[in-house]
Amino acid sequence: MSFESAIYQWQQGERRLKASPAERASLLERVIDALVAELRRRLGGRFSTEELVNLYDGGTSWCLQVAMKQAPEDPWAWEAGVVVDAAFARYLREAADYAGGRRTLSEA
Repeated sequence: MSFESAIYQWQQGERRLKASPAERASLLERVIDALVAELRRRLGGRFSTEELVNLYDGGTSWCLQVAMKQAPEDPWAWEAGVVVDAAFARYLREAADYAGGRRTLSEA
């Protein structure tokens, strides 16, 4: 998967999150926070956009387990197109090669 495809999906997740009913926001944020914490555990402190894309491309079935643990009675809070994509979008901002809303490419 290309970076451009991944970031498009992640940005769509953020848009879906913003469009969610206000009464669902708190629980969705809790699920996303848990997913970001798991991303941090899996990728560590310093990571690249390529590593994040590779993790996403490798499969996100593990995300369902995290979401279910946070909201066992609310299956709407497990929607990957919202919580998973929004979590990846949020974690992308911490990538070593991402700044100012875009990927920075080193000149080597």
